[in-house]
Amino acid sequence: MGLYRIILVDDEEEVRKGIIKKINWETLGFEVVGDAENGQDALEKIEQLEPDVIMTDIRMPYMDGLELIAKIRQKYPSMKVLIFSGYDDFEYAQQAIKLNVTEYILKPVNVEELTEILTRVRENLDKEIEQRRNLDLLRDSYLKSLPILRELFLNELISGNGKEDTEKRLKEYEIDLLGARKWVTAVIGIEPEAGPLAHHQELIPISVRRLIEDNLKPYCRNAVFATSEGLALIVAIDDDKTKTALIDQLGDICKECRRILEVTVTIGIGHSSQSLEELGASYQSAVDALGYKAIVGPGSTIYINDMEPVNRGKLQFDAKEEAELIGAIKFGGREKIEEMVHQITARMEDAKVHVRQQQIYMMAVINALMRLIQQYDLNASEVLQVPEKYQEIPDAMQNREEFEEWLIRTACRISEMMGRERDNTAKRMILDAKQYIQENYQNPDLSVEMVCRQLHLSPAYFSTMFKKETGQTYVGYLTQLRLDKAVELLNTTDDKTYIIAQKVGYQEQNYFSYVFKKRFGVSPTRFRQAQ
Repeated sequence: MGLYRIILVDDEEEVRKGIIKKINWETLGFEVVGDAENGQDALEKIEQLEPDVIMTDIRMPYMDGLELIAKIRQKYPSMKVLIFSGYDDFEYAQQAIKLNVTEYILKPVNVEELTEILTRVRENLDKEIEQRRNLDLLRDSYLKSLPILRELFLNELISGNGKEDTEKRLKEYEIDLLGARKWVTAVIGIEPEAGPLAHHQELIPISVRRLIEDNLKPYCRNAVFATSEGLALIVAIDDDKTKTALIDQLGDICKECRRILEVTVTIGIGHSSQSLEELGASYQSAVDALGYKAIVGPGSTIYINDMEPVNRGKLQFDAKEEAELIGAIKFGGREKIEEMVHQITARMEDAKVHVRQQQIYMMAVINALMRLIQQYDLNASEVLQVPEKYQEIPDAMQNREEFEEWLIRTACRISEMMGRERDNTAKRMILDAKQYIQENYQNPDLSVEMVCRQLHLSPAYFSTMFKKETGQTYVGYLTQLRLDKAVELLNTTDDKTYIIAQKVGYQEQNYFSYVFKKRFGVSPTRFRQAQ
């Protein structure tokens, strides 16, 4: 392990320097990265230096140790805190326990005792890191999580959001579905009933699931899992199996559920799929099949082909393709966009359909781009780069090659404009933040959280972006602004120091004087006299 970073906080400089000199920090596994003389000062140092451990006194001006610890617990809950105090007070100890303080040390600090405590803290930190890195524990945790990971992955697969690593993840999660001739998806609907399990409704899906698994196991490879619609089933149809036989098996399962569990089960069966990546469409058709329960009645199988005409020459721009195209535009470069566009237009070549259906397909793709332009409030005329209203679009729809060129060109323009818009949004956010801070710096309670509530941002993201754009932390910027305003008031008014302190957002005159002197080297009064 590397050295752990520690900050010492005490209003007496002699105490801080004395402790720093007395201890052989590096030998104990620590590095003193800073020290502070009060809680306010410490919070700024913590934000800048990101220590692992804080060692603080309780009684300090401006912000005491307990208030500091409360703020640390709010923002840095995992940070270790040691209190060293001259007060052997039960009430202090109680509050320290509530704030999850690691150690409570009484002054004067004894070198041997502190060495022992720091050794213990280092060992605990080492142990925490070791536990998080421990392969056996991680593997054990992974195995316990495996059923949940399987369910999440299977839900992802049928939602049409399957990734390129589908085969790898099926093997990793030990789901036996690979290498089939085709796949079929089904949705199982369960009716609530007054059977033997009536008083244990939560057990009914488990019982049905087990019955399905037991009955299908000798016949085919399958996966049964829970979805938002209830239970779902993916079946791998191998060369020696047929879909017709599967439907018969599922029909028998509906009867068995009625006979054994006294539960009415209806199974919607979708179109077959030639690849695992197409399971999203199969699943949606199974959901549609189950929807016909209101017409056919419950308690049996409903095959989508029995309910809806089969269109073998269908060319459709589905949600999965749209998501992939939008993803390429948002996060991929030109190469990724070209690859995705080529896939889209290749489908037009493969599907032997009437030219009108090809044009409907093109319009669906164009509509997806238009929605993206609208969502990000981009200038449509600039994206399309034509003076006459959308004249380029009908021209592009004359043939596949022209459409592919137009689509790559337009998608790349949208991608570039979105990148510029992201940069501009960050800059606008910082400008809005600065304006809000300038309008409210007089408020002594002005905090990152208040600014973020105004801008509808998370504090972590705001703090990162603010420092990136300005080169300063939020606290550093606010302090500089308040002190600049204070200098202005000292030079242009006869207001007393405590009035100026209040006007620039400091409730305590003493703390204002402390911060002012820290920056300018003299007190506000001497600064005014010098001017």
